[in-house]
Amino acid sequence: MASAYESSNSADRQFVRTAMKAPMLEQEHELDLARRWREQEDEAALHELTTAYMRLVVSMAGRFRNYGLPMSDLISEGNVGLMQAAARFEPSREVRFSTYATWWIRAGIQDYVLRNWSIVRTGTTSAQKSLFFNLRRLRAQIDDTDDGVMTQKNTAWVSEHLGVPLRDVESMASRLSASDRSLNAPMAADGDGQWQDLIADESAIPEEQVMAQRDGDRRKEWIADALKALNERETHIILQRRLCEDGVTLEALGHELGISKERVRQIEHQALGKLRKALVRIVGDPENSGLIPNV
Repeated sequence: MASAYESSNSADRQFVRTAMKAPMLEQEHELDLARRWREQEDEAALHELTTAYMRLVVSMAGRFRNYGLPMSDLISEGNVGLMQAAARFEPSREVRFSTYATWWIRAGIQDYVLRNWSIVRTGTTSAQKSLFFNLRRLRAQIDDTDDGVMTQKNTAWVSEHLGVPLRDVESMASRLSASDRSLNAPMAADGDGQWQDLIADESAIPEEQVMAQRDGDRRKEWIADALKALNERETHIILQRRLCEDGVTLEALGHELGISKERVRQIEHQALGKLRKALVRIVGDPENSGLIPNV
C-alpha cells in the first residue's frame, strides 16, 4: 500500500515538472494551433496547445487542494476542462486560449469538488457554488475563523457581499463546519443506538397502502362509468388527451380524425363538461370523492 502511494506521488511530481517545463506560446502561434485543430483536426496541434497550458491545470488544482481531495484527481478533472476548452475554442474571436481555458479548467475542478467533498449534495445553484467556494475566504477577511455558528452581523455581511439569502449562508457555514457521519455510528459511546434509528420511515403503512389501492380502483370504476356518457369520438379524444401518460396534441388528433385542431379542442371541452355531469350524478361532489383536489 505504501509503495503504491509513493509511486502515485512520484507520478504526480513528474507530471508537474513536465507541465512546468513546457514552453509558453506566442499569441499568433497559439491561434494557429487552435485553427489547425478546429479546421483540420490536427492532433499534433492539439497536443502542443494543451501541453503548453498544463501549467494552468496544475496551478488551478493547487488552489483547491485544501478540500481534502487527491491532487492527482484535481489535476485529472482540470485536464478534462482543458480538453473541453480546446474543443469549444473559437480562434476567430482572437481571445487568448489561456484566458478561455482558465474558465473551463476551474469549472471542471469545482464540479469535481462539489461532487466528492461530501456524500451530501452541496451547492446546486450558481449562488450556492459561489458561497461554497468563497465562504471561508470571506470569513477570514472579517477575522471570523471559528468553525462554530457565525454571528448575525457576520452572516449579514457575507449575505450582502455575495448576494445570497441569510439562511443559505447559515446552512453552508453549518455544512462546512461539520463532517459526514455514518448512519451506523453509535449515538453514544456506551449505548447501542445508532443515528439511523432516528430517521423516520416516511413510507405508507400497510393499512394506508390498502386504502389507497381501494380508492384508486374505485375512482377508475367511476371514470369508466362516466365515459359511457360520451360518444365514440369524444371518448377517443378524452382517452388520448387526458388519460394517456403522454397526451396527444390537438393537431395530431385533428390530422387523425380529419378535422381541425380547433374543432378537436371544442369537442374536448364539450366532452369534459359531459364527464363532469356524469361524475356528479355517480359520486356527488367530485372534491369530497377525491376526484378533484380540494385546495
